[in-house]
Amino acid sequence: MRPFILSRIESSTLMALALTSLFFGLASSPQANAARQTSEAEFENIFTNGPIIHVQIKITEKDMAILRKSRWEWGGGQEKRATVQATVREGDRLYTNVAIHLKGAAGSFRPVDDTPGLTLNFGKHARGQTFHGLQRISLNNSVQDPTYLSEQICRELFAAADVPVPRATEATVELNGRDLGIYVLAEAFNKQFLARHFKNTDGNLYDGGFLKDVSDDLEKSSGKNPQDRADLKKLADAARDPNPTNRFTRLNQVLDLNRFITLLALDVMLCNWDGYAINKNNYRIYHDPDSDKITFMPHGLDQMFGVMRTGPNMPIFPRMNGLAAIAVLQTPQGREQFRQRIVDLMAQVYKVEALSNRVQVLAARIRPTLAKTKPGAATSYDREVQALCERIAQRWQSIREQLAAADATLTFGSDGVARLADWKPRTEFGKPVLDETVEAGGKKMLHIGATNGSCVGSWSTKVRLGPGRYRFEGKIKCRGVLADPGDRKGGAGLRTADRRAAQKLSGDTGWTDVVFEFDLTEAQREFGFMGKIESVTPEVELLCELRAAKGEAWFDRESLRLLRK
Repeated sequence: MRPFILSRIESSTLMALALTSLFFGLASSPQANAARQTSEAEFENIFTNGPIIHVQIKITEKDMAILRKSRWEWGGGQEKRATVQATVREGDRLYTNVAIHLKGAAGSFRPVDDTPGLTLNFGKHARGQTFHGLQRISLNNSVQDPTYLSEQICRELFAAADVPVPRATEATVELNGRDLGIYVLAEAFNKQFLARHFKNTDGNLYDGGFLKDVSDDLEKSSGKNPQDRADLKKLADAARDPNPTNRFTRLNQVLDLNRFITLLALDVMLCNWDGYAINKNNYRIYHDPDSDKITFMPHGLDQMFGVMRTGPNMPIFPRMNGLAAIAVLQTPQGREQFRQRIVDLMAQVYKVEALSNRVQVLAARIRPTLAKTKPGAATSYDREVQALCERIAQRWQSIREQLAAADATLTFGSDGVARLADWKPRTEFGKPVLDETVEAGGKKMLHIGATNGSCVGSWSTKVRLGPGRYRFEGKIKCRGVLADPGDRKGGAGLRTADRRAAQKLSGDTGWTDVVFEFDLTEAQREFGFMGKIESVTPEVELLCELRAAKGEAWFDRESLRLLRK
């Protein structure tokens, strides 16, 4: 795996590396001969820190009228896209007969008279014509990313982790004299891209489409037999194997499993709620004929690092919706490899300082262009960039904390019992007295006193649990506990933070056994696109609680335990 060190690499070095990669990738491909005939200047690499290029597009009014009919609709309307021809100028270079159509789906599609996303094919009608050596490019309107940087940053992260992904940079776009502003310019998923990552480009390349899975009839972008989808069927069949051991073996035979688990890990680490793992969206699949294995590749990386409602605290073990993702992570081997891959990527790829430096370098290229557009644009942009850097750091911290919690998973003995520790004081209302005491004879106790008036206080510990039925139990002793008249839940008891206690003690009692039973299932957490995506609750908070107007309660520390039923 290659380290992600980007902040201080010189542009010339980046260009040399990119050119070397491009030429070697094409060397054994059908495009090699054509590439060699292209002038060296034509291969000038645009995916560096050089100046932002300006792309001028001209489309006849007749063809504009055709594009105005293009639209995106739920239920397949995204296929209603016409392709017309355009003239493109960039610097002193003029490109003619360029095929162009509108792109984008639910969140990013815009009409041609707005800020449309565009796909440009330079060689479709003009054989051998390329744009900086590229046959086809996408111009993404970045309407969901005001920094214009998420695509490039995240693609670089996937590439650093050895997951094939098209390169991206920024450009300014003009359409029929109308300034559309800054766009994200991206390399296309095609055979030219495949040649940089695979020796054999004759395999099937699939477009994941909108909210489709490998068991659906995915659109085939390239491949020798347009009707042949045996590779996808083989993957779907392996994913449905009910035996986890057999399933993992079969998946390893049809999937490039290392890359796939890396993609799942990065999807989660970067909060990619709209990728294959979590939302069955924004991905491509390539079946490599040489290895006879399938590789998943990410697409649409514009809403990352917790920009959606969850913020940067998405669980590292979310509920997956992609069939292949579910199939892998429901096996013990797959789940452990996934967790370990996150650990490795945190050390090797997700480096906050390097990422923040990279963001600032790229933002410095964009800011002067924005400053020319209108007063205040650059200042607003600076705030967005700062927010992105903060989310990057916050996400790193969240992952680190969740990994630490995962490593501290509660251990149950052969009798199904787990002892509870790491109790911390918690005040919900008033001024409860929370301390630890020792009774004559050495009994260690957690104490809560309502000596300062009505209060709600507790001793809390958090544990990570899988779905199942549990019993939280312990011994409690009370003295003079009187509930507040306005609190119907008053008394001393045991419970989880999200449930009411079933058994409460009050008045004066000796040591009394108290039990709280609960079922733990997969909960729902709001985030993502158009509603809820289910997410496994990462931890459960257990409480030894006193709700009272006066009185005291003691909890026998050694008796507090959790039973898995």
